[in-house]
Amino acid sequence: MIFAQISDIHLRPEGDLAHDVADTAGGLDSAVRRLEALDPPADAVCITGDLVDVPDAGAYSQLRSLLDPLRSPVYLIPGNRDDRTNLRAAFADAGYFPENGSFLHYAVEDFPVRFLALDTLKEGAKTGELCEERLSWLADRLAEAPDRPTAILMHHPPFKTGVPFMDGQEFEGADAFARIVGAYRNVERVLCGHLHRSIQRRFAGTLACVAPSTAFHMPLDLRAAADLNLVLEPAAGFLHVWSPGVGMVTHTLPLVEHPGPYPFRRRPAPARP
Repeated sequence: MIFAQISDIHLRPEGDLAHDVADTAGGLDSAVRRLEALDPPADAVCITGDLVDVPDAGAYSQLRSLLDPLRSPVYLIPGNRDDRTNLRAAFADAGYFPENGSFLHYAVEDFPVRFLALDTLKEGAKTGELCEERLSWLADRLAEAPDRPTAILMHHPPFKTGVPFMDGQEFEGADAFARIVGAYRNVERVLCGHLHRSIQRRFAGTLACVAPSTAFHMPLDLRAAADLNLVLEPAAGFLHVWSPGVGMVTHTLPLVEHPGPYPFRRRPAPARP
């Protein structure tokens, strides 16, 4: 099984640059074209939150339009920039969001790897949260299939990164989440967004991965007094490849055009004096 992960689209209307510099609509368009060119194609595309920058109905309609060229099924989760009501309404016919309830969590059973999508949105805050209800839902779903390879999708990473300006945001419920996940050996990945960088960490007996953004990135700045800025590093995502007997391998996938491929040309070794 092959599935792609992109994140933190922060979609704004075409020509409206985020923070006056980032063409988020163009970044998503480039990502969709790159994903459509994959050979073999992805079995699914997972998008881990912060889908739009201003979460009104028009923004989600624009998002649908830009995602429409994807032939692979697309699975979305909300980030702190998103609005549950407008997101659920715009993608109601996708069939995976619950029709009612406070949270947009769901399970996808259609692939060799099971997806458990978690809603970590805390209303009115940038920080992530997993309350008792959401933790109980996760525990119940994991208990249903303790031997199936599983990927957990969530927007907020439940761990510290070592980058000071990223680590000031506490994730409520992270310890309880780690205890639940740590009880199962079948969780292949915890797949996150939010931090606009490619970051990996061993977590609760599995590997937690933060996907880079299609819009813009946070600089890798480890200074304690570093300011919060953004950089226009090339857009990227992840390509996760799972096979029996091997498990899951994660590749960084550039999402912008670049030269190549070129054939390797072997040259004779220079003569020794």
